[in-house]
Amino acid sequence: MKMTGIVGFLALSLVAACTSDIETPEPDMNQLARDYLFLELSMGLHDESHVDAYFGPEDIRSKAEETQLSLQDIDLRAAELARSLANAKDDPDRIEGLLQRLQALRTRIRLNQGEKLPFDEESMLLFGASAPDHDAQHFESILAEIDALLPGDNSLPERVEAFRSNFEIPPDRLAAVFDASIAECRKRTLQHIRLPENETFTLEYVNDKPWSGYNWYQGDSTSLIQINTDLPTYISRAVDLGCHEGYPGHHTFNALLEKNLVVGKGWLEYSLYPLFSGESLIAEGSGNYGIDLAFPGDERVDFEKSVLFPLAGLDPAQADRYYELLALLDRLNYAGNEAARDYLNGTISEEQAVQWLIDYALSSPERAKQRIRFFDTYRSYVINYNLGKDMVRDYVERDTTDRAGRWHRFEKMLSSPMLPADLK
Repeated sequence: MKMTGIVGFLALSLVAACTSDIETPEPDMNQLARDYLFLELSMGLHDESHVDAYFGPEDIRSKAEETQLSLQDIDLRAAELARSLANAKDDPDRIEGLLQRLQALRTRIRLNQGEKLPFDEESMLLFGASAPDHDAQHFESILAEIDALLPGDNSLPERVEAFRSNFEIPPDRLAAVFDASIAECRKRTLQHIRLPENETFTLEYVNDKPWSGYNWYQGDSTSLIQINTDLPTYISRAVDLGCHEGYPGHHTFNALLEKNLVVGKGWLEYSLYPLFSGESLIAEGSGNYGIDLAFPGDERVDFEKSVLFPLAGLDPAQADRYYELLALLDRLNYAGNEAARDYLNGTISEEQAVQWLIDYALSSPERAKQRIRFFDTYRSYVINYNLGKDMVRDYVERDTTDRAGRWHRFEKMLSSPMLPADLK
């Protein structure tokens, strides 16, 4: 990988390093990694969403809890740590990864202190990318195709919701459908990626969450996967979430990073996953692209119709039209980004954002309100799902046409300290 640099972030540090007459001793990278973990864990005490996973030394967590740094102190120490990293002579990818994480940490501090950043600037500082901008006209041609697919007198969102209701998994069959789906996702992933022999996960069904599924990585190749059952779960979500949260998605990604970087290289900083960092663009992007990688072509439709539909007790008679609808809805995916951008920038109200999601993402009112909860909690994080998927796909499929080659490149990406810029 190539060093990308962080414009402005280290300007003062680099000037000081170049002009000093005193030779600075080379820092101890292991200590710098511990200092970094201490700062991220300290930030987690101010922001409960900040640390997504931690399986590193408990003495660092205890120190953070005992010290109780203020946001200002965390920011000052993060700047000092960045200056120390500028003098380090370790793997360039490791140093750049830490600097990017510190940039994201300092950005989250600014947001937690009440500073308002434009949506695109925020996403670039946190995730190393900004999403394209689409106006209403971009989505209207897709809506016209959906309108032709599902003709009727009711509004288009109502027709879509009524049609999709034929494909809801009954609550008493949810576990059987998800068990079969995750097992198939795992089988297909293990045909191409060797995971630690002890890898495992626990599956739970929960309520009252702003997301539909979540992977809480526990360390030692173990995950807790939670599925939110607040709203009806459609049959297609079983494979979506089975791949995205499990195989070859988040569970696979975290297990490979732990195996190759924490255990293999001793890079302790990867024992913590900061949710608001460039790692999330690759995590969410690979989680979504991994669905297509595991089930290429018609393989997904064939599996769902032959295995999951019977388990759910659903009639596959209209399945083909259902999957045609899903393909069109996928092309509306960026409508959610537009709602988040305008809502968080303050150019539209919450009510207007809900209506946009109903009109252009064809969400039900209930799902649209759940999306607003997600925007409020995770802000510009929304770009990681669709833009991340597009960037991961472009990287994996660049100059590769065979399935084995794409799996190989995908595994390499999940096993290395890649940054969003490395996907370009």
